[in-house]
Amino acid sequence: MKAGSHTRPERTSPNSEAVEDYAKTIYALARREEGAVGTSAIAQRLGVTPGTVTPMLKRMAELGLVEHVPYRGVTLTPAGEEVALEVIRHHRLLEAYLAEALGMPWDKVHAEAEVLEHYISEDLEERIALALGDPSRDPHGDPIPSRDLALEQDADGVPLAGVTEGEGGTFSRVSDSDPAMLRFLDELGIRPGAEITVRARAPFGGPLTIDVAGSEHAIGGELAERMIISG
Repeated sequence: MKAGSHTRPERTSPNSEAVEDYAKTIYALARREEGAVGTSAIAQRLGVTPGTVTPMLKRMAELGLVEHVPYRGVTLTPAGEEVALEVIRHHRLLEAYLAEALGMPWDKVHAEAEVLEHYISEDLEERIALALGDPSRDPHGDPIPSRDLALEQDADGVPLAGVTEGEGGTFSRVSDSDPAMLRFLDELGIRPGAEITVRARAPFGGPLTIDVAGSEHAIGGELAERMIISG
């Protein structure tokens, strides 16, 4: 048992890796949409067919991990949310360890953590957390659930694309879904925690010119949408 009140959920079956992936996906989609999650959204996120999703959701319902909302989709039960947060904690701690302790580039840690998150023990999880000084954020700025699986609510932030010319804030987090974008930011030396000011906006959806520590850079619209700026 870990320090604190939380005990890791027992693995539910030989297919628990898939169960964890589905729970994590439903959790992420529900936070974005604030409600029941439809099968098509789950299928798109996981890269599978809707026909594959339905039997898995039925199985998760039998395990008490999801509840079906007629004509809308599914929601996680408290047990399902616990499974999701546990695997999210594993994933983000692994990303932090791979980046900070092993020096792996931040554009590569996500893919590695996707595999390893299902297989680390509670003991290893705890050792990683202690070795890193109990980090609260992963390398991309996403919050790491605590030992008792409490997840810090992100402070209000806006995409860089929505920041008014002449204003700015702290670069707090960025989507880790596109390694090429992360490599580009790394080449510019821009990481979460940097202070960013928007100097100019090209018309018709063109790039933003930003100032970071006295250096100006051009950031395209797609990347600017994925970079979150906090006041």
